[in-house]
Amino acid sequence: MRLSEGVEWGVHSVVVLAFFPPGSALTAAQLAEYHALPSAYLAKQLQALARAGVLETVRGRGGGYRLARAPEDVTVLDCVEAIEGTESAFRCTEIRRRGPAAVPDREYRTLCGVHLALLQADEAWRAQLRATTVADLAHGVLRDASAKALEKGAAWAAEILGGSR
Repeated sequence: MRLSEGVEWGVHSVVVLAFFPPGSALTAAQLAEYHALPSAYLAKQLQALARAGVLETVRGRGGGYRLARAPEDVTVLDCVEAIEGTESAFRCTEIRRRGPAAVPDREYRTLCGVHLALLQADEAWRAQLRATTVADLAHGVLRDASAKALEKGAAWAAEILGGSR
């Protein structure tokens, strides 16, 4: 399975927003600047996240995007499904019902092993993403990022909050 880069961009943006005080909003351009991303493309991901209730939009001066819920109440699966949709990655076309071994439909009483295995794999990765929150990811940034990166990120955030951008 392959997820779009929009998922990576969207999840990273949600994590960045988790570091800002509740009520703070960042524009798509500011979020794009943080990771040097194209603003117009990132805006599409942010809009999808807002439609799904992960983010909310704020209009007017100081407007932009902010988390719609606390970071511990937003899962990575919420973000992935907002951008990619909720459909399973596997789409069974029932090829076992074709060819020389095909039998009438009434003979197929259970899901085939391939279908079942891929559905179970899909549920396993969704369970893992459902068990991981944005707060978990933010804690991981604090734990794993270099001190210099954290310092630079904090300076950037202070500049945003100070209104100089």
